[in-house]
Amino acid sequence: MSKYLILFVLYFKLIASAYSNPEVNARTAILIDFHSDEILYEFDPDTQIYPASMTKIMTSIIAFDLLKKNKLSLDDMFVVSEKAWRLSQSGYSSMFIMVNDQVSVEDLLKGIIIASGNDACVALAEGIAGSEEQFAEMMNEKAIEIGMTSSNFTNSSGINDPDNFSTVRDIAIMSKYLIENYPIYYELFKEKTFTWDRTGGDPIKQGNRNPLLYKNVGVDGVKTGYLGVEKYSLASSMKKNDRRLIAVVSGFPTKKLRSSESLKLLNWGFRNSNTFKVSEKDKSLFELKTWLGKKEKIKVTTKEDYYITINKKDIRNLKIALIYDGPIVAPIQKGDQIAQLEISIKDQRIKSLPLYAVENLKKVNFFKSLLASINYLIWGDV
Repeated sequence: MSKYLILFVLYFKLIASAYSNPEVNARTAILIDFHSDEILYEFDPDTQIYPASMTKIMTSIIAFDLLKKNKLSLDDMFVVSEKAWRLSQSGYSSMFIMVNDQVSVEDLLKGIIIASGNDACVALAEGIAGSEEQFAEMMNEKAIEIGMTSSNFTNSSGINDPDNFSTVRDIAIMSKYLIENYPIYYELFKEKTFTWDRTGGDPIKQGNRNPLLYKNVGVDGVKTGYLGVEKYSLASSMKKNDRRLIAVVSGFPTKKLRSSESLKLLNWGFRNSNTFKVSEKDKSLFELKTWLGKKEKIKVTTKEDYYITINKKDIRNLKIALIYDGPIVAPIQKGDQIAQLEISIKDQRIKSLPLYAVENLKKVNFFKSLLASINYLIWGDV
């Protein structure tokens, strides 16, 4: 075999491997595009897992929701119970709070998100709901509300309980909800260190347990997890320019693989696909020709944001077209659906978005209408 033929074969092998799905050394995994919700990769995404400290994402969401509704303040102080304190003594990850400490909501959230403190979770849950059991009910209500169909929470920290379970698909849904609805508070998830000025001792400085934060590759969250029965897990989110991907993987045999395999999956997603904003609600404007209206064109828009994620090799086959029976005859009322935006790849329709008039368009008076009609009959000019 000539060296040129060998190079030719190697080249096409490299191209094929670039577009093939990655092999992820874990029990279950999913990779989604944040904006389009497109699933770029999945491997047994509905297998039941024990989410461990990834449970703390929902614990944070409950607090963020109350903060957003002004039913809770970052300055509110909660008293630490013996139950919460005991979790700082049991060998689990801790913030190291003491019995009867009065700790602010802000510090408890940092202790949960950055230091992954189980003690902080209990203190926050009891402060908000009166008991951790009642707080877990709030967690489950929220899970149902946001579309998590295969999860059940029994505590605020994710420590050992066979009835505290989820799936990587549900955790991806939960992670997206967190990022989308609480962008200001989500900033806490990328902080690398938290120093707790504890009672009766020197301040304790702890680092964020998310290993990808330290690689400076665009990862800004979300949460690690570990249980002996589940091994290592990670919900991670990476942002490059305006695009964001979310990966959730569980069942890594080692901590090192948790880091390298999650990063491999995220990089593969960015390398092999692109996401395009097709339309932005009430902002992306398209013009259509009109007939017998006081203006020759009318602006239309969609009532939803729409993004499409496609494989890079299919970009040349992406088509976006305005579909309508035109010109549109006046009068037209604001809000009337008068056209569609059709997105297709290789002549296969992917999505059809209704387009609505953004303004009223009155019909011209009788004489102008008559003149336009005569002109059309003679010249065929509309």
